[in-house]
Amino acid sequence: MQILLVEDEVSLSNAVKKILEQYGYLVDAVYDGQSAVEYVQSIHYDLMILDVMLPKMDGFEVVKYLRNNHFDIPVLMLTAKSTMADKVSGLNYGADDYMTKPFNVEELLARVGALTRRKGSVIVNTLTFKDISLDLNSGMLSCGNESVQLSHKEFEVMKVFLYNPTMTISTESLIVKVWGMNSDATDNNVEVYISFIRKKLKYLGSGVSLKKIQRLGYRLEELPC
Repeated sequence: MQILLVEDEVSLSNAVKKILEQYGYLVDAVYDGQSAVEYVQSIHYDLMILDVMLPKMDGFEVVKYLRNNHFDIPVLMLTAKSTMADKVSGLNYGADDYMTKPFNVEELLARVGALTRRKGSVIVNTLTFKDISLDLNSGMLSCGNESVQLSHKEFEVMKVFLYNPTMTISTESLIVKVWGMNSDATDNNVEVYISFIRKKLKYLGSGVSLKKIQRLGYRLEELPC
């Protein structure tokens, strides 16, 4: 299950991201409203946790954009403001729930769980596509009766593709998701791990591989028979 966390206080963002990941969520973190809109346009998310006071576009503007453009992603708004008028404004723009900072971790987890259940989603331990499956607990990639252990980076790369099995993922997006926004990783790092994963898929005898789409990125693709 994927969550987009939009919070410009980096220390708070890092803390919330770590907590959610400990409970099995896959979390992308961005720090301004414009980035939130760009991420939602290219990646499917099950929930957005959205601060109100943000650079470039504030949280109200982000929610208004989402609803005007028919994105039905549940939105949990976070703010330092506690007035009823602010809460009503957020809900009127289309937010699904509202929490005031500072907040209790247990309450945050409860609200996240309620919003994701409302959408009919559940946390899963295995991701699948065609004839392959990835165990999120062990990092084992399987095809039929064959399995192979993925390294940490291979696992993180493969997880991105399996959460978005029909999408072309750009190299830039992979670097941010796997290595981090401030990483020195390059296109070559991505290509190396894509190559490692292709070899393991071939070893498993899978009919799936990672195809490079020129100038766009990579996507999962079933090989021709």
